[in-house]
Amino acid sequence: MRLSKTNYLVYRECAHNAWVKVHKPEVYRAEPLSVFEQAIIGVGNDVDVRARQVFPGGILIRRGDAVGTAQLVAERAHILYQPVFETDRYTTACDILVWNGAAYDLYEVKASTGGEERNAKDDLYAHDLAFQALVLRGNGVPLGRLHLVRLNAGYVSDGTLDLGRLFTREDFTSRVTPLLDAVAMEMDAAHDLIQLRALPPPPCACIYKGRSSQCTTFAHINPGVPDYSVHDLTRIGASPKKLKALVDGGILAVTEVPDDFELSDPQRNQVEAARHRRLHVARAPLEAFLAAIRYPVAFLDYETFPCALPRFAGYGPFHHVPFQFSMHVVTEPGGAPIHREFLYTGADCPDMPFIDALKRAIPAEGSIVVWNAPFEKGINAKLAERRPQERAFLDTVNGRVVDLMDVFSGQMVVHPEFRGRTSIKWVLPALVPRLSYKGLAIQEGATASDTWNRIVTGALEPDAARQAAQDLLAYCGLDSLAMLEIWRALLGMVAAREIREAG
Repeated sequence: MRLSKTNYLVYRECAHNAWVKVHKPEVYRAEPLSVFEQAIIGVGNDVDVRARQVFPGGILIRRGDAVGTAQLVAERAHILYQPVFETDRYTTACDILVWNGAAYDLYEVKASTGGEERNAKDDLYAHDLAFQALVLRGNGVPLGRLHLVRLNAGYVSDGTLDLGRLFTREDFTSRVTPLLDAVAMEMDAAHDLIQLRALPPPPCACIYKGRSSQCTTFAHINPGVPDYSVHDLTRIGASPKKLKALVDGGILAVTEVPDDFELSDPQRNQVEAARHRRLHVARAPLEAFLAAIRYPVAFLDYETFPCALPRFAGYGPFHHVPFQFSMHVVTEPGGAPIHREFLYTGADCPDMPFIDALKRAIPAEGSIVVWNAPFEKGINAKLAERRPQERAFLDTVNGRVVDLMDVFSGQMVVHPEFRGRTSIKWVLPALVPRLSYKGLAIQEGATASDTWNRIVTGALEPDAARQAAQDLLAYCGLDSLAMLEIWRALLGMVAAREIREAG
């Protein structure tokens, strides 16, 4: 059984998970790919195809055709797309190979811009290239320079796509070469592991990682770890020594963390809430937070599409296209909410229609309540960059924003059912159980983004597009309504004399 590059990279994250992927694909794929994951794959394919246009005139190799690749390499074909190489132990497909007159230069294409994640991603990309280089050398391919091709974070479209400026080419040879010996050893170990008939005994390496960093089959590999475990403690992944001490001490359930174990205040609040099944409320800071909210109160939610390949002037790679908002406005204490909404389904740029609708909908004064303020404020800031004549209005909006998530990230309220999370999808069912996303056709933001994209690109028939637009309105409308009802629940906590035990 040959080891593929994909399985090698999975092995580097978690060896057990790589074994499950190979031998129990039904377990590995038990959860279907989310819309977000599908979108990542689709974007990667789109970017790969576009990158080929920077190296025109190449030959596209059929999937899995190592024999055809070998023949073309022997003939020194100038440019190859998706060439396939195999040894008796390994297999890989490359994105682009270019003959430079003496050797083949390798170009790996990534649908990313680097940015703040560049350092962490660069190590992954270097190992990716190292695997390919070793397999190509094992096939006797004369190999030249090793390059990474990715999207230029500084590129701004003028309404057209300038591929020469859209992509950057970085020579990674000096980063990859020092890794080759170590990667060769890792490849051998990974190959040997996937030959095993049985899954190695638990735990896997992810036992020492926070929940969000664990492998996709963690529960299958580690059946003794409870569903709500110490891996769910807030920011525990940033304290590896603390997590290791708990795990090595056999303390896995959140409720079993000893009273004398050193935890941060937020972590201790989370443990106490879980252990006693009781709501924790920091009354003084919660009262101060709520008192700072001014009427009329506008609960505002945006939906956006992160477009990898810019469609409109002023946009760069992965800039978010704001296409929808929902707003619930309460003008006075105890007042009935007024709902205002906007959805743009045209194929042209929605910036100005979005801004104009926001101007009409938003009250001239009062607080604007959002969930995760950096997101909405960031969208407004980018709108102001593209539409400088609207900067004064958008800056004023940002100046009035209040982040309702601060109540939960700041541990003013801790519910046992939050499980250390601060997403509205976790907070809403705990505090306002009568409201739910479960009955909606669209239940999270990635599906909303994908749905809008299919509407505006004509991927849906007219009747389906009209229904999809209604589904978008229902989803975004619940987001702003959820904030309103969570705010009301918080007001009720402050007004109550006693903190009731959580159900």
